[in-house]
Amino acid sequence: MNGNSIGKALVLTCFGESHGPCVGAVIDGCPAGLPLSVEDVQTELNKRKPGLTGISTPRKEEDQVEILSGVFNGHTAGAPICLIVRNKDVESEVYEQIKNKPRPGHADYVAYLKYGGFGDFRGGGRFSGRVTATYTMAGAIAKKLLRFIGIGVLAHTVQIGKVKIPKNVTYNQIRENVYGNSVRCAVPESAVLMEKEILKAAEEGDSLGGVVEGVALNIPAGLGEPIFDSLDSDIAKMLFNIPAVKGVEFGAGFQVASLKGSENNDKYIIRKGKVVSQTNNAGGILGGISTGMPIVLRVAFKPTSSIAKRQKTVDLTKMEETEIELAGRHDPCVVPRAVPVVESCLAFVLADHAIRTGKIPHVLETKK
Repeated sequence: MNGNSIGKALVLTCFGESHGPCVGAVIDGCPAGLPLSVEDVQTELNKRKPGLTGISTPRKEEDQVEILSGVFNGHTAGAPICLIVRNKDVESEVYEQIKNKPRPGHADYVAYLKYGGFGDFRGGGRFSGRVTATYTMAGAIAKKLLRFIGIGVLAHTVQIGKVKIPKNVTYNQIRENVYGNSVRCAVPESAVLMEKEILKAAEEGDSLGGVVEGVALNIPAGLGEPIFDSLDSDIAKMLFNIPAVKGVEFGAGFQVASLKGSENNDKYIIRKGKVVSQTNNAGGILGGISTGMPIVLRVAFKPTSSIAKRQKTVDLTKMEETEIELAGRHDPCVVPRAVPVVESCLAFVLADHAIRTGKIPHVLETKK
């Protein structure tokens, strides 16, 4: 068994390591007839590209996507789509020096045990945030598929460190403001405070975590395959595959533990001949099936594990305690670059389920 693929009707298989020749994605099951260009994918990749601001890693990858298969005459051909971006700005020497000293907070030690020391440790290898470029490539295709049936997917930073945005941010604010600032926040005033928090932590040789909210709009009721392929469990599984994710909640989330049933239940009403609910504490999913209300979720990211402070670890060759001080190039906070990744992961699962239920047909347009 392996864990490199996800999805049922729309399947993503990702490959590559942080400091290998490339990272790539194979997307199988994409309907034929979808207009798809390099620019479509590149637009999404550019949102998570490293080195764009002073609060991200200085590693500057071009992340120029190459489409190797599955697209013919500007449309998907029904065959597996293979996409890659090449790793060009790599500095592996620092990892050679610490390969036997697992970095606290990273997967180094468990990967060493899992693969008997044969795994690629450079830059975290398969466990690096670099692999999320493949999720973003798949997400670009998924977003185009969802637009075919009118579904829109958004995400934004709602918290970094102790700085939180005000409540009741509108969807228009998210659309208009998120990619206009370095922290991907829908509230410009909060964005300034968040950036200051990140810079302060970086100056101290430390890092911060935060929360990204994802939203899907115009969702048809009925997506999801209970019990074990329920919509929220599939979305959560996809989101937990983003490195640094430690929590996912839908709707009111953990707040429901302090509510009464009368407060938490979403009461049904009729609006314009359609059944909707007055509130959306369920986050748009009940019983693992979409309700037709917006899907709303939040994703908690831990602070970046690579920090400049001296930390305790062990030397695996000598089996003795030691200390480690990390060099290398790292994001002091991964949250801003995770925003488009959350969008992509949410979009991919929704597209998979929309194909499964027949909302998206296997051929999108008839060739004239």
